[in-house]
Amino acid sequence: MTATTPTPASVQTIELAPSYTLPSALVFAAIPLLLLKPYLGTAISLFGLFLLFQTATIRLQFTENALDIYRFGTLIRRFPYQEWQNWRIFWPPVPILFYFREIKSIHFLPILFDPKMLRTCLEQRCPRK
Repeated sequence: MTATTPTPASVQTIELAPSYTLPSALVFAAIPLLLLKPYLGTAISLFGLFLLFQTATIRLQFTENALDIYRFGTLIRRFPYQEWQNWRIFWPPVPILFYFREIKSIHFLPILFDPKMLRTCLEQRCPRK
């Protein structure tokens, strides 16, 4: 967690720490599959490597008014909280997918960041209706 300003928690910008759990699990799960089913093992390992790259390059920041997504330090997308209708983290024991719905669209993101801090930030800034 990185705080950029010494203001109260509700206004503080929080950057989620990366989590390499999901991509690493996919890469390691693909190893035995490479021996049994080479095409399937290759597909899963490539997907895991893609997610590893995404984990290393993408950052999520919860600001006062929006969820900002950065790649290599450049803002690529902003999702204002006022447009959110719902959110959910799928499979809480082992979180793998984050879903949120805006007025105009639906988004699914793999959990490539700290799932506990993600939930905390969502509950603070976008309480479920």
